[in-house]
Amino acid sequence: MLKNREGQAVPQVTFRVRDAAGNWSDVSTDDLFKHKRVVLFALPGAFTPTCSSSHVPRYNELVPAFKAAGIDDVLCLSVNDTFVMNAWKEDQGADQITFVPDGNGTFSEGMGMLVDKKDLGFGGRSWRYSMVVDNGSIEKMFIEEERPGDPFDVSDADTMLNYLGGKAGPDVLVLSKPGCSHCVRAKNALREANIPYSEVPTTPRILRSVPGGGTTPQIFIDGEHIGGADELATWLSKR
Repeated sequence: MLKNREGQAVPQVTFRVRDAAGNWSDVSTDDLFKHKRVVLFALPGAFTPTCSSSHVPRYNELVPAFKAAGIDDVLCLSVNDTFVMNAWKEDQGADQITFVPDGNGTFSEGMGMLVDKKDLGFGGRSWRYSMVVDNGSIEKMFIEEERPGDPFDVSDADTMLNYLGGKAGPDVLVLSKPGCSHCVRAKNALREANIPYSEVPTTPRILRSVPGGGTTPQIFIDGEHIGGADELATWLSKR
């Protein structure tokens, strides 16, 4: 039975960490949590499907929103060694998250979240959960329901941000092509407004499928087709 530990202190653990320069260091629980308000999300394993496709990317996207909501750092913890966690962080491009290698499962065990994944050949791994830790004390936990498989319903970044009273920015997609000056203008406008965006190189076939398309950029905000650079400028002026 996985127990909620709200109101309790996080386990006192020392993590062995190796940086990009090859230097080893000891990182303690106090280093991560003392005199800070921190969000930690824990997951079964680096490079695994849900962890890589959903859990880490959305937390990384929302780090600015978490900080605006009063969070000092966002931690990702898994029962993997520091080499694996470093490689996964680089692969994910998750430069805004601190990856914590709980290689021996000591922290996960202390949290009561170490589970047996021998059926998958994983051994002991962390159950999926997230929590807010304020100066070493657990303020709030979101623990996935104990059921077969890998449930992912409540430990996501948006649920956590909603708890903190924060607000996520708009999801922006820019269809562009090389050498397009209007694409450059649109992307500069988004950067000046501090709005992250995803960019996808387009083709004539894709543009023909966009209502009113035919030129670049074509911009979508929260799933709605806005138009080109001029329409984006109008949208930004109304924010």
